[in-house]
Amino acid sequence: MENLISKQDFLAWQPNYPEVKETDPYYWELANTLARQGETTTLYKALPAAVLKRMALCLTGYIQDVAADAGIWRSFVEANRKLYGWAVPFHDIPEEYVDYELNREDVRFLVWYSLAMSYEEMRDIYPHDARLLELADEWFAYLESIYDDAPVPESYNIARGLDFNDPEDSKEIYRLGQWLFLHCYLITPAFSMTMGEIMSDPELRKEENLPMLHEKLDQSMMQDPTGPLALFTSEWLYLILNGKLLKHNEATGEIHPYYKKFTEVTGGKSLEFFDTYESLNRFFIDKLGWEAGEEHLPMMKGERDFVLMVNKDKGMLAARNVARCIASPDNPYYDKAYAQEHAFDLLTVRGLCPGDLLRVIFENDWLPDAHFPGSDDYRLVNDNRDFIARCYLQKYYVGD
Repeated sequence: MENLISKQDFLAWQPNYPEVKETDPYYWELANTLARQGETTTLYKALPAAVLKRMALCLTGYIQDVAADAGIWRSFVEANRKLYGWAVPFHDIPEEYVDYELNREDVRFLVWYSLAMSYEEMRDIYPHDARLLELADEWFAYLESIYDDAPVPESYNIARGLDFNDPEDSKEIYRLGQWLFLHCYLITPAFSMTMGEIMSDPELRKEENLPMLHEKLDQSMMQDPTGPLALFTSEWLYLILNGKLLKHNEATGEIHPYYKKFTEVTGGKSLEFFDTYESLNRFFIDKLGWEAGEEHLPMMKGERDFVLMVNKDKGMLAARNVARCIASPDNPYYDKAYAQEHAFDLLTVRGLCPGDLLRVIFENDWLPDAHFPGSDDYRLVNDNRDFIARCYLQKYYVGD
């Protein structure tokens, strides 16, 4: 039977690559079986073959992980419970759900995630799309039929015995971090757009500049969040090795001077809304005392629907083309009909809405009109809004 996924492509996803383990042939064949099954489903008609292969490899990695109890999926579920109180996004968890074992809801989520993060044309696919669920349920039925007899994958013991704080383990922990960032079934798909941003530099694609590319990827691994929860590599490592989320430093407590001036002239409000650049610029001059006769923030000229927000620690931020989507009682420009078409973009379009502003919007339930295109399921987006923003926006939401 034809192999749709080459041995090399399969091995590149394995933790011990390029070393070959005894159980690798079994899981290579499993990946190919999933890919062949996927070709018979309705969704496949809308997919390039390469996307289906990546999805099959993602589900193969998942079954390898849970068969070995390697801790990657376990960590994701535990972090979800800590952050949100549920095991996986988008799906109600039935009584028969078993933590860290094979579950239908896990497979349904991973089929959505691997597709949405890997294929721009279906980036905003509704998680309950009937075509997607058809593929997920077919794959789950097959995985369930072989799960009890599947061999424990030898390569997935990569994190066993490592101590996050032990200097003697630092080399192996760094290698684990590289694999998680660049080749892990769960964490790597969300990096695809960031990878695209890096690879958009034509100089980095030249063979003689491969060292520069590797340096850029190493830098990204250290500085950029990734994975479905947009955690930094160090956070993923700590979570997998210690079973806990890393604690972050608290704010300094110093009040930024922009915050003081802004709230003085707005009567204590930390947000202001503007329909045009001209009204925004007048606020800078007439209210904040910026230099008269100047066009401040000239890169925003010609845009509309602005929001200014101040933060005690970070100062002031400005966002454009978002005000009509924000259902604040103080926003005279909120437009429900417009928001029903565009509010979802605030959760998924990188750089459109600053993360700090988005968190304030969430805290106040000011985004009631966001929904996956093609559905009217506003509840699903509202219930999962922080997760959606993390998954799609990555460093543009949590990177600050």
